[in-house]
Amino acid sequence: MIEATTSHRDATMILLAFRHGLRAAELVDLRWDQVDFNHGVLHVRRAKARTPATHPLTGRELGALRRLQRETGSSHLFMSERKAPISIDGFQKVVERVSAKAKLGFQVQAHMLRDACGFKMANDGVDTRTIQAHRGHKDIRHTVRYTELSPVRFKGCGRTDRATRTTCGHPSGNMRCSSVRRKGGPSTHPTREFSAGDAGPTC
Repeated sequence: MIEATTSHRDATMILLAFRHGLRAAELVDLRWDQVDFNHGVLHVRRAKARTPATHPLTGRELGALRRLQRETGSSHLFMSERKAPISIDGFQKVVERVSAKAKLGFQVQAHMLRDACGFKMANDGVDTRTIQAHRGHKDIRHTVRYTELSPVRFKGCGRTDRATRTTCGHPSGNMRCSSVRRKGGPSTHPTREFSAGDAGPTC
């Protein structure tokens, strides 16, 4: 979709909405004080009283945002042609217009970019807790729908660790998952903790 538009503003909106799983309301409310160019991070303020987070920005995003800042000269990132912050409806129209140009075969809604972020992270093997923190979900039940159909959900199941030849039971019946035995300690599964340095999906 990004390649389907010649508007730098529209391309940057779509890029940030996808990479950071932003709701339309969160995207159009973005302000320059949320962008830390020195540390390369975006301070995400979640709508609906959800948990805020700090997301890393890629070089591509930083370059796009620096150019956008030079062009806007406003407190908000994304401005309309009338020099006012773009509205939720305005962003939705941008997404519909760009998706039509991209000829995807279906109409894209703004919220689909947020969902695409969750599914992309799950397909990349990111664990559910990290996706939950990245997206600002207070209830993990809102997150599991991204991981339950992921093709890498059971990656590694049925294998044994060659170094220790240990296995562990799996809650899905007779499946067996590989485990890692630490020296002098019990068998544990490797986990991935969420931190400000965890990146979102790439596009």
